[in-house]
Amino acid sequence: MAGSADDWVKGSVLPNGLAVITLDRPKALNAMNADMTALYKKYLDEWENDSNVRVVLVESSSSRAFSAGMDVKGVAAAVKEDVKTSVVPMTFGNEYKLICKIARYTKPYISLMDGVTMGFGIGLSGHGRFRVITEKTILAMPENGIGLFPDVGFAHIAARSPGNGSVGSYMAMTGGRVSNPADALFVGLGTHFVPSEKLTSLKEAFRNHNWSNNAWEAVEDVLTAHQAIPESDSSLEALLPAITACFGASLSATDTIKALKEHQCSDDFSVAEWAKGALAGIAKGAPFSLCLTKLHYATVALAAENAIPADSPENDHSQIEGVMKTEYRLGLRTSTRSDFVEGVRAVLVDKDQKPKWQPAAVEDVALPDVVAVFEKFENTMDELEIPAPAA
Repeated sequence: MAGSADDWVKGSVLPNGLAVITLDRPKALNAMNADMTALYKKYLDEWENDSNVRVVLVESSSSRAFSAGMDVKGVAAAVKEDVKTSVVPMTFGNEYKLICKIARYTKPYISLMDGVTMGFGIGLSGHGRFRVITEKTILAMPENGIGLFPDVGFAHIAARSPGNGSVGSYMAMTGGRVSNPADALFVGLGTHFVPSEKLTSLKEAFRNHNWSNNAWEAVEDVLTAHQAIPESDSSLEALLPAITACFGASLSATDTIKALKEHQCSDDFSVAEWAKGALAGIAKGAPFSLCLTKLHYATVALAAENAIPADSPENDHSQIEGVMKTEYRLGLRTSTRSDFVEGVRAVLVDKDQKPKWQPAAVEDVALPDVVAVFEKFENTMDELEIPAPAA
């Protein structure tokens, strides 16, 4: 696909102090590669120190997608050619440093999450302060289905979801899509629901507003003037007791599957159908990835619940920096396992949807093998270096 980062990630600063990042790679649903991610962060770094910039807005040139995630086909191809390729640490390193930047950004950061918003798309939006969803927004973390794991700091977001992180864990384990605006608000992925027909008006308001006063309050005022109440209620909220019972932090992947099978026999039709769908989603995931995901998300959820300060955010799983340093280890190690190349082949290249996972079943996954993926690298120079957050 012809093009470069400069073509696909465009930045501009308007006279009123609004800086805009436009993702413009529509044929790939704005899938992000390492160069695009680096350019995106470069804009944020420059604008954070530019007194002329008061507010940052991120949008897509297409209503089909905000961003479908990382350019996994490119990474898988590089791994297939050379398992020690530098593409892997570069790609994950760029992503995770950008996520930390967004999470700690000192100026109002607004994402217009219209259309498909999956994987790294949630990483670009979910850590920001203002997260605008529409009735066309489709949210999901499908990485288990390609032999990776739901990364981009979603565990940090999930840990703060209802049910002490159970709802976020449900999304991560099943790859289930959230397309009901009320559900997106309930999970916490959206802060404001704005119907797509009002997006043009919203953008014009941002481009014409005088941001010279309190920009944070001004952004809230503009969004409040354009937001609406979703037409339907949250189905996930109604299912919360079942979700918590099946995806609580104390449960292993095996426990979760067992609990779902029990709920599949519920007298409540909606619960039974939900459990059936959740099991179908889990069945698409690589067994090793599922076990890793459950352990990782449980660890982060418990850290968020206890919120015990560590000596540094980088060593604390209740902080985004600690989560991203761990995910960097997980990302480098899972992407070089055979499951990743095989998953990308089956789902995105050949599209036969018949990956041959190793191990083939959750019960065949050895816990010590999963735990080993979390261990720090022997060489400390191989760890993810994250700049200290601004005071």
